[in-house]
Amino acid sequence: MNMAHGQDMPMSEGTSSSKIKMHMSLYWGKDAIVLFSEWPNHSVGMYILAILMVFFLAMIAEVISNKPIIKHGTNPIIGGLAQTTFYLFRISFLYLVMLAVMSFNLGIFVAAVAGHTLGFFFVKYHALFVANKEQQGSSTTQKV
Repeated sequence: MNMAHGQDMPMSEGTSSSKIKMHMSLYWGKDAIVLFSEWPNHSVGMYILAILMVFFLAMIAEVISNKPIIKHGTNPIIGGLAQTTFYLFRISFLYLVMLAVMSFNLGIFVAAVAGHTLGFFFVKYHALFVANKEQQGSSTTQKV
C-alpha cells in the first residue's frame, strides 16, 4: 500500500466512513494518535500528558533494565519470580514506548529518547554513588 504523507487510511476493509490520518514520516504537532485511537484528540493538554507518559515509561523501563534485582542468598524460586515480574514490566514498558514512537511524532520521539537517557543517567549515577561510598568506607577502615 503506497500512501502519501498524511493520507487517510480506512480502519477496516468493509467501511470507508471511519478513516484516520496516518503519518508515514516524522512530523511536529499535537495532532497525533499515541497508543489509543482518539488520544490525545487534538488537545494540547492531552498531548503534553502523552509526552510525559512516554517520557516516564521510557525512564522507568531504563531503570528496570539496568538495576540488579536479586541479592545474594535469595531463594532461587523467589528470585526467579521477582526477575520474571520485573522482566514482564520492563518489556511491557519498552513495547509501549516503541508503539508510541511509531506515531512518528517528533515530540513523542524526543520524550522517549530523553526518558531513556535520564533513566540511564539515574542508574549509573546511583551505581557510582554506591561504589564511591563503599570505597570511602573501606579506605577509612583501613586507616584505623
